[in-house]
Amino acid sequence: MKTLKLSLLAIFVISATACKKDFLQRDVGIQTDIEKVFQDPLLASRYADNSYTFSINDYGRLSGYKGMTSQFSDESIANNAQTEVAVMNRGLFLDGGAADVNSIYTQMYRGIRNANVTLANMDKTPWTADFNANYIKGEQLYLRAYFYSELIKRYGGVVLLTKPQDFTEAADDQPRASFDATLNQILGDLDQAITLLPQTNADWPNPAAQANRATGAAAMALKARVLLFAASPLNNSANDVTKWKKAADAALDIINLNKFGLETSYANVLQLSSSREYIRIWPRGGRSYIGTYISDFLVPISYGGQQSNLSPTQNHVDLYEMNNGKAITDPTSGYNPQAPYTNRDPRFYVNILYNGVTWQGRAVQTWQTNPNASGTVTYGTDNGTAISITKTSYYLKRLWPETSRSGSTASALLNFVYYRYAEVLINYAEALNEAEGPVQAVYDAVDAIRQRAGMPKLPTGLTQAQMRDRIRNERAVEFAFEDMRWWDILRWKKGPELVAQPMKGMKVIKNADNSFTYNVVELPTFQKVFQDFMHLYPIPRAEMNKTSGALKQNPGWN
Repeated sequence: MKTLKLSLLAIFVISATACKKDFLQRDVGIQTDIEKVFQDPLLASRYADNSYTFSINDYGRLSGYKGMTSQFSDESIANNAQTEVAVMNRGLFLDGGAADVNSIYTQMYRGIRNANVTLANMDKTPWTADFNANYIKGEQLYLRAYFYSELIKRYGGVVLLTKPQDFTEAADDQPRASFDATLNQILGDLDQAITLLPQTNADWPNPAAQANRATGAAAMALKARVLLFAASPLNNSANDVTKWKKAADAALDIINLNKFGLETSYANVLQLSSSREYIRIWPRGGRSYIGTYISDFLVPISYGGQQSNLSPTQNHVDLYEMNNGKAITDPTSGYNPQAPYTNRDPRFYVNILYNGVTWQGRAVQTWQTNPNASGTVTYGTDNGTAISITKTSYYLKRLWPETSRSGSTASALLNFVYYRYAEVLINYAEALNEAEGPVQAVYDAVDAIRQRAGMPKLPTGLTQAQMRDRIRNERAVEFAFEDMRWWDILRWKKGPELVAQPMKGMKVIKNADNSFTYNVVELPTFQKVFQDFMHLYPIPRAEMNKTSGALKQNPGWN
């Protein structure tokens, strides 16, 4: 962490249309003295708003925007060996290209510092009736907790900074706090924030302009998520049931607010300007096609994109049950390997593009022919050149609005969702199942999510272990490509089992009679490395190089 002087700070000036306005509207930055900033309530509030800018705020963001953590897990592969993803998949987390290891560490501490400066100075501000100082303080406490939550899930216990550093302090050579101390700092900030903030977005003045503002409910959702993380095998090797009970109770507190619910349709849950399911989002209205990760990263050349770098794996596709609620491995499910996309969980059709499905007015073609007598192979029009070939025969639909297409000026909503009510339900179900077993409340929470998706309820009589497996599968499907799977795998300590398993795709052969033959194949070029110590990231090499010994590295990374 770089030590910054307190005398001069870059202040991002918010649009002057209101005192607690949409912080996403910014004018040109200015330089000013920190004391003067906090003598003026408008400048002080703008400085506080700047803390939001250090938040993670999009799905495709690594190495600029060309990457996402789904490629680290079993959800997808990177067709074009993008550096960020390649080094992580090879287990080289300390490599300079691993932005999720290196850049996030610095980014979160910059956010922590901005929050700390605000908290340390805001009592000096002569606040007027146009500003709610309690709200501002609550925001900073929530955001500091959020920044530390992003650190703790990557690194475990980290250096705790709760006040601004001056230029005489060596921030780069302080010892790390324990996991429990870091957790307690997060929980303490969140508990304070809950009492200071408006409960929901609707309680903010001018709610439509405050979609990303912190709320008491957002602090509660983060608290439930962090407690679930603390109760999980990575941090609870003794399986202390009381930790699971705390996580369940925290999620139940949100349920009992009766302020949120599931959106009617799963298909558009990321693409709404407002929703009763949203607890906190980063609004992404009017997302264009050109120059975004959609066109440059997700979309294949055959649909006007640049590279189609991400391909969902067969490993992920196989997690979708049949629409009768049975796994495809169940011999009574009705699954036909030669009609593999028939009668699947409706969420499959929302999340995945596959051979033969209609998209943007024409059929997706990911097939190839067997070699003819002269050895020539013909490809479908989606695979006309080598660079556009999806190595798995799948494209990612979930984060590609259909209106986002080559040559179109239409824009599309695709929000970054921090917390939505479905996660509260599934967190509650997971924690309560571990604390008490598959009681009725566990079934009710999971079944609510399944029935919204058009799936039948879970079968009765499941054991705790069976329910655990069903919940984990439900999380994988419901939150596909929402930046959740990787973190679930880490907290469950399932990396060697799920990340290092053979990555698979589908080979689709078009026969002479225009029928198709489907064969699941392994992808040896795209295999991923994962050892047990990788469930925690290493402290970035740049930070370790600054220390004289106080800062200790995570085990296995020396």
